[in-house]
Amino acid sequence: MRRVLAVVLILALLMPLAMTAQPAMAQCPCEGHTVVLKAPAVAKTSTGQLVGVVTEFVITVAPGHGHVYIETWPLAQVDMQASARLAAQVAGRVLGVNMSRYDVFIQVRANTSIIGGPSAGGTMTVGIIAALEGWKINPKVMMTGMINPDGTIGPVGGILEKASAAHEAGAKIFLIPEGQRIQYVQETQKKEIGGVVEIKTETKPVDVVKYAEERWGLKVIEVKDIYQAVYYFTGHRIPRPKPPAKVEISTAFLENDAKSDYANTTAYYQKVRKELQESNVGYGTYETLLAALQSAGQLLNQSKEDIAKGMYYTALSHDFQARIIIRHVEWYLNTNTPEDVQKLLDRVRIEINSTETYVENQTIRGITMLQAIAAAEQRVEDAKSALDSAWKYYYSQDYWDAIGEAAYAYERAKTAIFWTNLGKKFAKGKPISKNIVRITARDYIDESDLIVAYIESMYGDVIGNSLTNTIEKAQQYYDDGKYSAALFTAMQARVQGEVFLDTLAITNWTVLMDKLNTAKSDAKTAIGIAEERGITPILAIAYYEFAESFEEQAVKTQNVSDLQTAMTFYMYSKETANLFLESPSGIVSVPKVPSNATVPQINVPNVTRTSTQERGSQGGTQYGVLGVFMVIAFIVGLAVGRKI
Repeated sequence: MRRVLAVVLILALLMPLAMTAQPAMAQCPCEGHTVVLKAPAVAKTSTGQLVGVVTEFVITVAPGHGHVYIETWPLAQVDMQASARLAAQVAGRVLGVNMSRYDVFIQVRANTSIIGGPSAGGTMTVGIIAALEGWKINPKVMMTGMINPDGTIGPVGGILEKASAAHEAGAKIFLIPEGQRIQYVQETQKKEIGGVVEIKTETKPVDVVKYAEERWGLKVIEVKDIYQAVYYFTGHRIPRPKPPAKVEISTAFLENDAKSDYANTTAYYQKVRKELQESNVGYGTYETLLAALQSAGQLLNQSKEDIAKGMYYTALSHDFQARIIIRHVEWYLNTNTPEDVQKLLDRVRIEINSTETYVENQTIRGITMLQAIAAAEQRVEDAKSALDSAWKYYYSQDYWDAIGEAAYAYERAKTAIFWTNLGKKFAKGKPISKNIVRITARDYIDESDLIVAYIESMYGDVIGNSLTNTIEKAQQYYDDGKYSAALFTAMQARVQGEVFLDTLAITNWTVLMDKLNTAKSDAKTAIGIAEERGITPILAIAYYEFAESFEEQAVKTQNVSDLQTAMTFYMYSKETANLFLESPSGIVSVPKVPSNATVPQINVPNVTRTSTQERGSQGGTQYGVLGVFMVIAFIVGLAVGRKI
């Protein structure tokens, strides 16, 4: 009996060692399927130069509990975990598979430390899909491109370097994101004249499709989404959701609100203008405040034109911008001492707190109301942030700016009430837990952080701290339990990062317009799909119309900044239309691999379908002292681009 107990004890002591001695059991499950893919990446030399390198992805999908495990060696300069998690989510949506019933294991191997992250997202998604379906991978195909939540392939950098690496690895087909065949490189030429060295640097467009074909015989193909990418890798076509045949986008549901808001704001403008005329302020102050009100009047004229054209959300946004200015002037006229400013800020704080309570106490019913409440919560947080800035100006005795920030905070809180009430109009169905917002916010924060880190690793600090600060703000909202505000803030950072990558160094107007039209078409399709599912994506529709107003302005003026703003809002529209759509559930076990599974012959088209194929280069601190130009610039800057 003692011998038996001794044996049992020894086995119990050795069991943990036996388990740790077999790590392959955890990393390479005996169930499920494994695929191997190669993908090009970039590494940075000691001199800061980007060079192409090849990475190998070993991807296994097995029955499990929804975990995604990733191992990189050597360590990537940008973490891939968020992209791997998103890749698994997209693979599940595309196939109609409930990924909470599977575990995904990804091993990444390279010969040097790579700049990874988002650019491998598309490749990982293809690998997960192939592993789930038991499909073979064509080893002669490689790809670079982010994976977006809707399954589209997003823009990346370093495409020329990656094409070179793909060729060196023996690839015959190299897939890149749609719209990125034209890359811009800087060429430096040195010329010596009479002992003087002249250095000239110019930006030159390179058609990657033609360049790779002529130099290496490498076929470069643009792909729009994961459906196309899977076909080139496996020869299998996954049925894609059919876009609606006809999508009518209208903000008619805002018509009454827009007309009423315009009338009220116009009356407010006339009231404050009369107050200014009857005030006893000095000449300089009077002229400055009058100029500010005139700019508000111009915005109201734009609002009137918007209403006539049926652009009701844009009209509301112009009214909103005008009211910030009008309220700023009114409050300045009615505050005579620092104590008056303090009381004003306290009133705004009470208004924001009341609004926050109102928003938080709503019972959310239906996806449409959920999106509206999410927008409202973000606006509450914007208002609180602006009020914090107002107090900082107050304590530094900059009362003018304090009043300006308070005016914005007050009006922003009012827009939160507007969105809440609008959401209530569309409320239907059973109550929805805010937990879905928390989960989505976490994904967006991680992915947005990854994109910004990727941009900085590739190009250095070219975008400043704006996106980093935006993501930090999103994280703070998340930590405070403000998940809706965190989600929308992170979404903005993600979209802005994508627009940066997609328009980097491009000055050709025709190419930029092609990209704008693609973003517009994608947004329209996303809205149509949401509506087919019984959801009215009111926020997406509003952003779509707002983008149209900037597009119209850009076409008239050929202004690149307006065009990029329009593209950004079209992408906001697409993202919000896709938010919170229910994920399908499907199979509950890994499909069996057909005994005759092979990689079918892929017919590569001779010409890549793209519209850009033949295009290429072508106040002081004392109260009451105002600097006229500084004040006008501040007011206009505060209002421009603000949406309700």
